[in-house]
Amino acid sequence: MPIRPIAPLAAALVFLAGCAATISQDGLEQRTAQAIGRSVGQFAVTDRSEETGGRINYTVNTRDGAAYRCYLYGATGLQNAVTFGQTPHSDAICTAMAGGQRGSGPEAPAATGQPGRSTGGACNALLRAAGRC
Repeated sequence: MPIRPIAPLAAALVFLAGCAATISQDGLEQRTAQAIGRSVGQFAVTDRSEETGGRINYTVNTRDGAAYRCYLYGATGLQNAVTFGQTPHSDAICTAMAGGQRGSGPEAPAATGQPGRSTGGACNALLRAAGRC
């Protein structure tokens, strides 16, 4: 059995398998919890899709009705192989979606998108520079 016809196919499969992100669901939820200021288990991750290069897009819905659109970059199988597993996953980046209901849970101004709100009610230099108070 000649190896020549199989070699390009095998190489293509290895390359394509290396493009998928390697982050687990638990890792995704932990990074999302940090980004939106909620505990793991207080939200559900839906509409997860992966792009080439390791970008993962997904939607987060909290128990109190808030909705976020998030993404992060996960190390791909190829990146892990080349760097011997030393390529980290990115933090989650989340944006509050308009029309999502706001609960009484603790939310930071960057997570809620509401101007003038901060966790302690105080306006600091960073909030003033962003025009949020």
